[in-house]
Amino acid sequence: MQPLFLVALAGLALCALDAARAQPARDATPAWTAAELDILRTLTLSSLPRPARDPSNKYAEDPRAADFGHRLFFDTRLSANSSVACATCHQPARAFTDARPLAVGIGVTPRNAPTIVGAAHNVWFFWDGRKDSLWSQALASIESPLEHDMPRARVLDVIRANRDLGADYVAIFGALPAQGDREGVNRAFANIGKAIAAYERRIMPGPAKFDRYVEALLEDRRPAPQDDLTLDERQGLRVFISDQLGRCLRCHNGPLFTNQHFHNIGVAEPQRQERAHADVAQSILAQGRIAGAEIVLADEFNCTGKYSDARPGECAELDFIRRDSPELLGAFKVPTLRNLTRTAPYMRSGDRRTLEDVMWHYRTLPQARVGKSELNDLPITATEFDQLEAFLRTLEGQIDAPALYLRPPISAQAK
Repeated sequence: MQPLFLVALAGLALCALDAARAQPARDATPAWTAAELDILRTLTLSSLPRPARDPSNKYAEDPRAADFGHRLFFDTRLSANSSVACATCHQPARAFTDARPLAVGIGVTPRNAPTIVGAAHNVWFFWDGRKDSLWSQALASIESPLEHDMPRARVLDVIRANRDLGADYVAIFGALPAQGDREGVNRAFANIGKAIAAYERRIMPGPAKFDRYVEALLEDRRPAPQDDLTLDERQGLRVFISDQLGRCLRCHNGPLFTNQHFHNIGVAEPQRQERAHADVAQSILAQGRIAGAEIVLADEFNCTGKYSDARPGECAELDFIRRDSPELLGAFKVPTLRNLTRTAPYMRSGDRRTLEDVMWHYRTLPQARVGKSELNDLPITATEFDQLEAFLRTLEGQIDAPALYLRPPISAQAK
């Protein structure tokens, strides 16, 4: 009887071991504290408010303007060679990026194309913040010789030449200006940007695995199996929110995982930029926010300009802009961390091709060529860096936008 008893006992032990292995990994980690849950709540999309009103664009919430902007966004005729559209660099299937290190339009730009998903919540635009609205950003890209290379008057010629586009413009904004009317052309060109912005404001991030996991925690229920974070993902999340470990929340906070500010983290300029400027420190592009602040203040299409719809006192961000702080030298905008698996390569230079490369940037602490890097050595292990990467992958979600806005309208194709 004794051998049989030992065999049975061993069998029970094996069953218990299998059962333990079958338990969700969440049981192997400590429960989230009330303070941690409060932090997690601030990071979920359920905490994301509606985009703030854009006082400079009275057409921002006009559905007709959004539909018109949708057509313009995908229309290659708004470029010098009829091959470049906004969607060339901002492709819906890639979370409105282009999978290139540097954006390519008529030429090769000196910057990686950031996503427009959730851009309606942005305060500043472009990596250096040289624009203060979605509509003025769109105009800069259309006129840029490296992007669309399309003069203002020619943009309006395209609108006039197309019966549908012309009818849409007139229905929303009124009559097109006469050719040669410089002031009228400028105002109509601004309207084109405002329509594109009305479309872009409707492109928002949808819930990710992370959001569904946290919502379950906050409702004190067990996450669905497909929404439960693995042990590594949970540990990575703990590292992310810890001010003693990852310290990530100092820059990547809120539901979009960005504080909308500018920081210097020692990212080098793209090689073509370095070759073009023997003294990189003298390059306006390399100066980051400190140069961008001066550019936006001088911009004819900024919030206080005559093509803006804002009333006096409604442009607080521009009125109180920081422009000469030393830490802004070489500082660039903090990007969102949502949908990272579809927005590679990373950083403004596009030279970090994988999330692992990004992790190594924070492990090796490269020195800034311009200004001073804010990075410090983090007290986390190689395993914790891997877990941090695992967590970041849980921020992948669908795009929250009308289905028709995620594909080109037939009428936007060049004929």
